[in-house]
Amino acid sequence: MKRRDAALALAAAGLLPTAAWAQGGPVEGKHYVRLGQGLPSTPGKIEVIEFFFYRCPHCDAFDPLLEAWVQQLPPDVVFRRVPVGQQAVLKLHQRMYYALEAMGALTPAVHSGIFNAFHRQGVDANDEAAVVALVGKLGVDTARFKQTFSSFGVQAKLAQGAKLAELSGADSTPALVIAGRFRTGPGMGSNPNQSEAVQGQQTLAVADFLIKLSRGKG
Repeated sequence: MKRRDAALALAAAGLLPTAAWAQGGPVEGKHYVRLGQGLPSTPGKIEVIEFFFYRCPHCDAFDPLLEAWVQQLPPDVVFRRVPVGQQAVLKLHQRMYYALEAMGALTPAVHSGIFNAFHRQGVDANDEAAVVALVGKLGVDTARFKQTFSSFGVQAKLAQGAKLAELSGADSTPALVIAGRFRTGPGMGSNPNQSEAVQGQQTLAVADFLIKLSRGKG
């Protein structure tokens, strides 16, 4: 069974934990932090934002668990991703993400295909031509992609994403910000001896807690 399929099967079977931490519930300052300055979010909704980048091995490990969790979110919760990173190649991949999103081509299959290309197929995609080749192999219209890749809208998204990343205070990836007010991630409050799967499950359990806390305006 593929890695992503296995995670989806776990979620469907209800096997993702609701309290993966040790004793009691999540602790502020350990399992999550409260942001000093809130992030702008979708009015009337509890927004969950993932900060990630495609070359991040921890983001790759977390993604199938996150995708399964997103599929079960209640109607008052919305989810989006923000690709981050200051290196030139990561900026290139951010533009790839936003171009695919603008085209409506960022399907779960394309998203997971990019992770697979980087982490299991040895793809580098260090320049624009390589990025175009990568998305083309995933079934994307490369002519439309190249036009969108250099568009003003994509450049604006880059600037917006950079500002959100700065406001989030996230210094590692993946990171989740809930309701523009709380941040958590697999590196928070976890045991270094735990597997990445267990750390990811704990993060999603904390996220569930923070969603409930946000409904109560805690």
